[in-house]
Amino acid sequence: MTFPTSEYLRKATSRAKSDVANKLVSMFLHGLSRKISTEFGQNVTDGAYADAVAAEFENNCCYCLRPLEKDRAAIEHLDALNRFRLGLHLPGNVIVSCKRCNGEKRRDDQVGNLTLADGGWESFLSHDSTRCLQGCKTCAYWRAVWPDADERVARMRMARQKIAAFRARYPNSLDWSDRTKRQLQQTVDGLYRDCQEFATARINKSVTEAFAILSKDSREHPRCSAVARRKES
Repeated sequence: MTFPTSEYLRKATSRAKSDVANKLVSMFLHGLSRKISTEFGQNVTDGAYADAVAAEFENNCCYCLRPLEKDRAAIEHLDALNRFRLGLHLPGNVIVSCKRCNGEKRRDDQVGNLTLADGGWESFLSHDSTRCLQGCKTCAYWRAVWPDADERVARMRMARQKIAAFRARYPNSLDWSDRTKRQLQQTVDGLYRDCQEFATARINKSVTEAFAILSKDSREHPRCSAVARRKES
């Protein structure tokens, strides 16, 4: 079996403008969160909130329930700050997970229409190998964490219940989140498209200008260019 080198190179090239647009959407949702926090005093940096997270999850990953390590932990947005989940950086949506679970959850975060649950975090914790097609990478991840099927189902249910109970303690944040999802989907989709179009046009313009500068330099200093080419070969 050969490795699909060409396919991977094409994906890396085509992903650039989407990465820029996704970053802008995340910045917008962070900015909206800061505005809400400033106006209504809902801040995840409050010491009381940090204590509440530690007390609820006992310094364990919110998903796999294993102990957190300082260099292997990640800030986790239960509803991701992207165009699919429209999460906010507010209490009840920001906790701590291990880096492995944080990375694995991204598959659910990047799906437009989830089938296992409404939110990315709950969908991630629903891949218990009973409802997905064979070959599901997230189900395989959870089988590696808990090989025993009964234990896996029970622990994933426990994690879902624990997270749901924690979120329920922050109804104001949930209300802001619900309103964002209901009312701002078109705004975020438009922002994403506009950013892609701007990035494509601006980058193409800059590339053309940069190539003209480099081409002119090459014509004015042909000997230097020839020496450089010989060194590269």
